[in-house]
Amino acid sequence: MTAAEQERLYTEYHDRVLGYIRARVSNREDAEDLCAEVFEKALRASDGYDAARAAQGTWIYAITRNAVIDHFRAARPRCELPEDLSDDALPEDGLLQTELLDSLAAALEELPDELTDIIVLRYYDRLPLTEIALRLGMSYGAVKLRHQKALALLKRKLADP
Repeated sequence: MTAAEQERLYTEYHDRVLGYIRARVSNREDAEDLCAEVFEKALRASDGYDAARAAQGTWIYAITRNAVIDHFRAARPRCELPEDLSDDALPEDGLLQTELLDSLAAALEELPDELTDIIVLRYYDRLPLTEIALRLGMSYGAVKLRHQKALALLKRKLADP
């Protein structure tokens, strides 16, 4: 990819990529860092881009979506035993919580992107549904219905062994 093509890619997609990330990541600095990471990855992988397989926009959004997923995976809290663990606390409790979090993460990955985004914004970023509606450019009613649908799907997925 020539320097001119790289500049065109950045100019054409920067605002849209940043907007996509900002709708999912509440911290502005993290969103800007992720946006820069997306374009770095795209430029490094530009030789592997095949226009016959996907449009350039599809390709850049796939890189963006994966960067956001990686961001939340890296930010996921890890379960550690506290140093002052009392004798009456059961170490199995932490293991059960870790298993539940892993099950929840797996169930979230099976949801459609739109539903996953709503769940992440609601419970990870702790945004009210009205704010989520504004960020996603949807009506409050649509977000509320999708939120309920996502919770029902997650409940079903977590109940199935």
